[in-house]
Amino acid sequence: MNYSELCADPHLRDLPFKIELNEHGTILMTPASNRHGRFQGRITSLVERIMERGEAICECSVDTAKGTKVMDVAWASPEFLARHGDETPYPVAPEVCVEIVSPTNSPAEISEKRDLYLARGAKEVWTCNDDGSLRFFSYEGEIPESKIVAGMPSKIELR
Repeated sequence: MNYSELCADPHLRDLPFKIELNEHGTILMTPASNRHGRFQGRITSLVERIMERGEAICECSVDTAKGTKVMDVAWASPEFLARHGDETPYPVAPEVCVEIVSPTNSPAEISEKRDLYLARGAKEVWTCNDDGSLRFFSYEGEIPESKIVAGMPSKIELR
């Protein structure tokens, strides 16, 4: 089963979990808390407010060397969207990929996802920790702030 078939399967459509495929085609399901969802919403709205062009995407899927991964938030330029539209999953990563770290995520898993997104063409990968702190990464390693979304705060405050 590939990711497009997984998305089309009527038995799997309404599950309250993020679904990914590993490199062996095994389905991985990750439940998300409401706090996780709140961070996802805040990051999405901040990116949309800051960026004049492009689009924020929630639950964005991308094919990687280790299966289909689904990032919590992505930002894609108009050029990316013109090339890839609604392909599911994307064959390459959008410019910015964001993972909100859940209690079930190990540091190794988050590091691996970051490397997979960068290998598939992401320019930046951000991680959001449970306290709302954002960390920004590029091919150079960790960077102090986003170079793509200028003005993105380094801490997400929930209302």
